[in-house]
Amino acid sequence: MPNPFKAALARREPQIGLWLSMAQAYTTEICATAGFHWVLIDGEHAPNDVRSTLAQLQAVAAYPVHPIARAVDGNPARIKQLLDIGLDTILVPMVDTPEQARALVAATRYPPQGMRGVGASGARATRWGLLRDYTDSANDETCLLVQAESVTALKNLEAICAVDGIDGVFIGPADLAASMGYRGRLGDPEVVASIDRAIRTIQASGKAAGTLTVDPALARHYLEVGVGFIAVGVDTVLLAQATRALAASFGAQGLARDPTR
Repeated sequence: MPNPFKAALARREPQIGLWLSMAQAYTTEICATAGFHWVLIDGEHAPNDVRSTLAQLQAVAAYPVHPIARAVDGNPARIKQLLDIGLDTILVPMVDTPEQARALVAATRYPPQGMRGVGASGARATRWGLLRDYTDSANDETCLLVQAESVTALKNLEAICAVDGIDGVFIGPADLAASMGYRGRLGDPEVVASIDRAIRTIQASGKAAGTLTVDPALARHYLEVGVGFIAVGVDTVLLAQATRALAASFGAQGLARDPTR
């Protein structure tokens, strides 16, 4: 089946998304109705496994939003499971070198281009055998996004972008800031300037640049710089902010005053 997210990136149409960390199909379905181009099911920093990811894929299937999953790491077996349950866009964290990037391309492609196990005929990816040409088209429709989130990764950025089969490079702002010595200071001018340079480098290579920020002004800035896909919110952060603001508006702040209780 065609991958609309990959096609939109190729057309240089900015894709606006939402990060999902609640690991719940019910809240994921609510978010799917919001109108974002894509939602990302986080398997690195949220308590998701293959089954909870599958449930969320089923929850969003009825809506015109593209599901992406972030793998725990670059383990080929875990990536294979995500692809087999029906994902065609994968984000892999902590990619520092072109060698890592090439290994991930191999993990997401069927032979002879890669090493993905050919066993999807009984899996959701093929609609349990209904999509008979899946193995012929999957290599072309799979969208692989890798995360560059360290000083080392930025030094190797041009080489990572040059790897055939990488569709986009996502700049992880929190880890990058920490790697630069600005942990927790994602809006520091030095961090923002580094992300700006990275976005331009990625776009110049012909690949799509991505990032995440919950700061609306910073999100609009990165869109102006040329980011191709950007998450502008996180479901857990949105819930926490809204519920705390509501409690505060009634003078009921409780734990918000003393989070150690």
